[in-house]
Amino acid sequence: MQKKYGHKKSKSSEVTDILYGSETTKALSNFTLSELKMPRAFISALAIIKSACAQANQELGLLNAEKSAAIQLAAKEVVDGFHVDQFPVDVFQTGSGTSTNMNINEVIVSIVERDSQHKVSLHPNDDVNMGQSSNDVIPSCIHLSAAILISEELLPSLQHLCLTLEAKADKHINTIKTGRTHLMDAMPLSLAQEISGWSSQIRYVHEQLENSLSSLLQLAIGGTAIGTGVNTHPEFSEIVTRILAQKTALKFRPADNYFRAISAQDTAVHVSGILKTTAVSLSKVSNDIRWLSSGPLNGLNELQLPELQKGSSIMPGKVNPVIPEAVLMACTQVIGNDTTITLAGQSGNFQLNTMLPLIGHTLVQSIQLLSTSSIALADKVIKNMQVNHSMINQNLAKNPILATALNHLIGYDKSAEIAKKAYEEKRTVLDVAIELTDISEAELSKLLDPKRLVGDQI
Repeated sequence: MQKKYGHKKSKSSEVTDILYGSETTKALSNFTLSELKMPRAFISALAIIKSACAQANQELGLLNAEKSAAIQLAAKEVVDGFHVDQFPVDVFQTGSGTSTNMNINEVIVSIVERDSQHKVSLHPNDDVNMGQSSNDVIPSCIHLSAAILISEELLPSLQHLCLTLEAKADKHINTIKTGRTHLMDAMPLSLAQEISGWSSQIRYVHEQLENSLSSLLQLAIGGTAIGTGVNTHPEFSEIVTRILAQKTALKFRPADNYFRAISAQDTAVHVSGILKTTAVSLSKVSNDIRWLSSGPLNGLNELQLPELQKGSSIMPGKVNPVIPEAVLMACTQVIGNDTTITLAGQSGNFQLNTMLPLIGHTLVQSIQLLSTSSIALADKVIKNMQVNHSMINQNLAKNPILATALNHLIGYDKSAEIAKKAYEEKRTVLDVAIELTDISEAELSKLLDPKRLVGDQI
């Protein structure tokens, strides 16, 4: 389900020579703020754009067929996972991402020169970058990489999580348990109903992410430096987006306003907000599972998670909810990423946003973290978690809040008296109600039947 990106040095067993050129070398010298590089998925999307641009320029009669084919073949090597080590530029670079754009232009030229043995001569700017500017290429790449990852990885992962939750719920329609509000005992519900709340949260964000794709499918390509389209053919954007749509099966189209598409990153901010909501939803599910599986002696112990590894290096036999904890950390990162993208989105000054690499890197990271987290939660936790029926039944039988069902017959105060006495004496509500009311045992048993109290809402 998850697309795995290979990290291949070359198409042979030999060590790859350095394929980037002087501009990339300058960037490596200038930008040494971190060890973070642009994500593999971002570089792959960038290569797809370069291939589409070469094909478009050929169709427009601006680039000969031999050069176009060579660029497309070289770009395909990058898409296929070769030459990952040839994109070493720091995320924290020039705000337009020019260094990363120069980087891929130079790598494509070197691949072509190597493979064609100099029969095809390319210039990184005049040929590979023909009709383009970093200012429209990098924003387009942000949208392209995010749209591909959401459609091919995140949406299927969330769908898989939903189906796994629903399959588990189907098995527990008749498992009635104590509900909890404020972390305190509340009215009963079925385990299926509880799980349905989780799956509904995931389906909601799935729908929101699907809806967000329409904005991501608008690309800045064709606007070049500031949105006026200088130095590019007027039909270039239409052709490039058509080709990208053919390559990805996503309906890309030119942005409805290039000045907005280049100077602002509002779409990335919007999508990041939905990713944050997704992280909050996954956090809710993970935390509920942690609480419900807590114990085994001094916690709720209603769920039992698969034992994946030793829980402690000093306490033998300890089992911890390691996957929910890992998912919570990933979600925390995504929530922090949203703040990063929000602040970066504010850096649209006049005709250019100058935090494009940071936005691209962070958005891709968030999408991929949520994709892998959803799969891990589904396959390593929910699929094989067991239900402790004896603990659930014990907790339910002694739940004093069941007295709520008697309110309409004996009033709130009398029901509260029954609940308090049942709790203090560690007796069931039924036993105490028989003692303190004139209602028959048969009628009380019917009124206090937990299955009658949960309704049929799933």
